[in-house]
Amino acid sequence: MDRHTDEPTAADLAAIEAEWPLIEAELSLLDAEIRALYTDGGPSPLDRRRIRRAEQGVMRTAATVGSPVTSTRLAA
Repeated sequence: MDRHTDEPTAADLAAIEAEWPLIEAELSLLDAEIRALYTDGGPSPLDRRRIRRAEQGVMRTAATVGSPVTSTRLAA
């Protein structure tokens, strides 16, 4: 019997959860860019700084999410 479900599997949900910090950082960058686009008179220096900080957050998070998790064992 062939079963077809539209629900995500446990593995799918785990993958999304593992990538969520990066997704959240990218959404913050998008918010900063949208705010700068809709500012009257063009982006201000504060808007540019928000974008730079959000970009740095994406890079930092991408480096963390992309790094393999290793356990550290303390010497006895």
